[in-house]
Amino acid sequence: MQDRLSQTELDALAALDTPTVCNALERLVPERRGYGYTTRPFVCADPSAKPMVGYAVTATVRAQHPPREDAATLRERRLAWYRLVDASPRPSIVVIQDLDQPAGYGAFWGEVHTAVHRGLGALGAITDGSIRDLDQCAPGFQMLAGCVAPSHAWVRVEAMDLTVTVHGMTVHPGDLIHADRHGAVVIPHAVARQVTEAAAAVARREAVILEATRQPGFNAEALARAMGAADEIH
Repeated sequence: MQDRLSQTELDALAALDTPTVCNALERLVPERRGYGYTTRPFVCADPSAKPMVGYAVTATVRAQHPPREDAATLRERRLAWYRLVDASPRPSIVVIQDLDQPAGYGAFWGEVHTAVHRGLGALGAITDGSIRDLDQCAPGFQMLAGCVAPSHAWVRVEAMDLTVTVHGMTVHPGDLIHADRHGAVVIPHAVARQVTEAAAAVARREAVILEATRQPGFNAEALARAMGAADEIH
């Protein structure tokens, strides 16, 4: 991982919504226009929450069938997971791929786990699995999930600190993630400090077109002129 961003830089990114970040990345790394972000809808635990920006801590889980390992092995693996989250760069975002088919048979996230992970420095979670205890989850802990389910079944961590794919977005441990109610995107470390400036440039170009739409007599020709003027803004 390259040098981590300062809190001021993270806050500047969190002031942008995720679609705006995607727009900025189209300018900075146009080859990533077709990947690097989620492509399926989520259940968002708190649509009113501001965007979260943090470093990915990754794992896979299963829940549909009883585990073959003994209780001691499962407990030690869970403790290893908590230690990994605790030791990871902060702020973190937990990204969990659910290996069950269909995903979400049992919920990893609920009242206890949201409180535990928030205490260990995580801002929230992104998963293609399920969440529950929506009224009891830790305040301020955002969740983007594939679905809502009532039971945790036999949910357990299968593996950790590995590459995962959640709703079309491939995530490596330590990736910088931006997420809000729209979904999530990986911000390449190499351009992370350029995103806010690129987003401002996109906004300036869009403002020309938006202003044109508000003028009396707006029509296709007026739109063409506004698009031409917007193209001159860099």
